[in-house]
Amino acid sequence: MSDSCDNSLRFVALIPLRAGSTSIPGKNIRPLAGRALCDWAIRAALDSGVFDSVWVSTDNDDIDQIARRAGAEVHRRTPETATETASSESAMLDFAAAHTEFDVLALVQATSPLTRPEDFAQARAQFLAEEADSLVTVTRQMRFRWSASADGGEALNYDPAARPRRQDWEGELVENGAFYFTRKALLEGEKCRLGGKVCVFEMPAHTSFEVDEPEDWTILEALARRHGYTPPGKPIRLLALDVDGVLNDSGFYYDEQGERLKRFSTRDGEGIARLMRVGVKVGLITGESTGFTPARARKLGIDRLELGCSDKLPVLDGWRRELGLEWDEVAYMGDDLADIECVRAAGLGACPVDAEAAVREAARFISVRPGGNGAVRDLSNHMFDTDRCPSPKSQTDAGADAEKQKS
Repeated sequence: MSDSCDNSLRFVALIPLRAGSTSIPGKNIRPLAGRALCDWAIRAALDSGVFDSVWVSTDNDDIDQIARRAGAEVHRRTPETATETASSESAMLDFAAAHTEFDVLALVQATSPLTRPEDFAQARAQFLAEEADSLVTVTRQMRFRWSASADGGEALNYDPAARPRRQDWEGELVENGAFYFTRKALLEGEKCRLGGKVCVFEMPAHTSFEVDEPEDWTILEALARRHGYTPPGKPIRLLALDVDGVLNDSGFYYDEQGERLKRFSTRDGEGIARLMRVGVKVGLITGESTGFTPARARKLGIDRLELGCSDKLPVLDGWRRELGLEWDEVAYMGDDLADIECVRAAGLGACPVDAEAAVREAARFISVRPGGNGAVRDLSNHMFDTDRCPSPKSQTDAGADAEKQKS
């Protein structure tokens, strides 16, 4: 069934996303490390340069909207292919019947968010070099397997009497479920994603983690921050923040005389200071008009401040225009309904984990921390980790800027 090696083959990626999930409700669009789970797969596939088009196959309007926002095209799958018992092959065949212009269909699993663009590129090169009909992704596991029965356990892949040392054993290759390549003729003829000459593409060990159970989420959040692919973007040059619910927890504290107090996080303050040190402009836009916010702004050296503001987007847009910035260069973190327009408009719209549901849906980055308890520091770390900050200024430049401000 193998064709000759042909770099002109049309590769199309398909990411099947059902609305239903019994183990983790709303799994495919639930935020993982600040981004919808499906966004990790979509953006890695788009930025790989491997695929002529990237499609999401879904039965759900919310998934449809999020997939399009991420840059994917959307195929509305038939109801029978979106049931809990439907196979991935049924979704592939449903798509192939409606979209026939491809030579190789890549089944990409959103539950494996650690796949990077270079994984797709390297797999394609190997697939073509081997003139394969299908490809499966694997990781190497150094595990001794056993069977268990009433008659006793039995070693399946080694001899306990001659237990190999780890350094002397190659281990086993195990499917990690990240993605598969299938030639069109194979898919239509055998109704299966794998067959013919199978190319085995080995990926790093950490890509064996998938999202199946709730406890997987915690592990993958940490792995995604360390190993996951974050699309490149313009450096953020303006960060605007709501105050109540972002820089504080929206609560009031009272002393014995009945005086109201507000609590602010020093960690958030250090996150803001770190951004300002590399040239990011910071401003506060809040609906409240008390003296707490000006006092905090003075302490942090923030000179852009808008109090008693109910319509925040014109203020943010004015600051953007004043600085000569595109929206991609603006970040905004808010937590309530008055913040939604700013969160949507900013190139990096963000919110704390305890923000209103509608704000979380609009945000591109959702902190794992609540408002007033490190959410802004988390956003600051994210900006540095993903190279969304300007290059650090030299001490000379920083000193010159300070002198200009004094004058």
